[in-house]
Amino acid sequence: MAGFRHFWPLALVWRALAAIVLIASSALAQAADYTGPLFDAHLHYNEEAWDGNTGPHPPADVLARMQASGVRAIVANSRPNAGSLTLAALPQTRAAGVTVVPFVRLYRSRADYTGWFADDSIYDMVLAELARGTAAGPYRGIGEFHLYDSANANGPVAKKLMALAEQRDLVVLAHVDDVAIDLLMAHTPSQGQKLRLVWAHTGIGGAPVERVDALMARYPGLVGELSYRPGLVCDDNQLCPAWRMLLLKYPTRFVIGSDTWVNQRWQHYESLMQGYRQWLGGLPPDVARKVAWDNAAGLLGVARP
Repeated sequence: MAGFRHFWPLALVWRALAAIVLIASSALAQAADYTGPLFDAHLHYNEEAWDGNTGPHPPADVLARMQASGVRAIVANSRPNAGSLTLAALPQTRAAGVTVVPFVRLYRSRADYTGWFADDSIYDMVLAELARGTAAGPYRGIGEFHLYDSANANGPVAKKLMALAEQRDLVVLAHVDDVAIDLLMAHTPSQGQKLRLVWAHTGIGGAPVERVDALMARYPGLVGELSYRPGLVCDDNQLCPAWRMLLLKYPTRFVIGSDTWVNQRWQHYESLMQGYRQWLGGLPPDVARKVAWDNAAGLLGVARP
């Protein structure tokens, strides 16, 4: 009996600790969804979506989806740029409470996806668009562009565009692998120390979290955009542990986006945004607000609604 009396308090301690862990886990699982404004930092309004108002997703449709989702600002980059210019010019966009931040996309048609990095006519088009500007003000960035082979980051036009972006303080939106991040940064006057580059999908090919961490540490202007990112969310619709730790380590360096590259993404736009709200709700409120809005807004000079 003496031995039993000796260990009984310890048993109580373990039971109490187990109860605390259970309560904490339950609270995390039942965390309320984030309810603040969202900044969609990777949005396309491509010709197949609207086609001059005759497509399946005319401006009224996409603006209603943004408004229903609490999206109050977007980075618009479209193939061709006419889609972004349309959203930027419409009074309905302002009426919906949506701020358009226009980027120059490098694609006039799908044919440009695979050769833009060596096509001087693309560089000339970018210069012409930058000179023209938009109804929502000057272009704030270049991209999204793709590099299906990281070595093409060394193409002559890729080199010129990276230098141009840094010289003009333009943000770059790049769908590339981790090797290409290093190559692109090397083409800037500062060797990547001043360029602001949003890494679309933060490596859609699945670069390990450790590699993402190393690149974040190396390049202070590197920002991770989180659409389509493999391994980001676990079965409970919350961030997987490694990604949660990374966002907490770099709370000012991540943004969210819809990547409406095909019409199906528009059809599910509201559920995409709701998915973000779920895992944002599991973060500390100040971090959730940064990832949802403040980081993109600060990067692109947009006031909080």
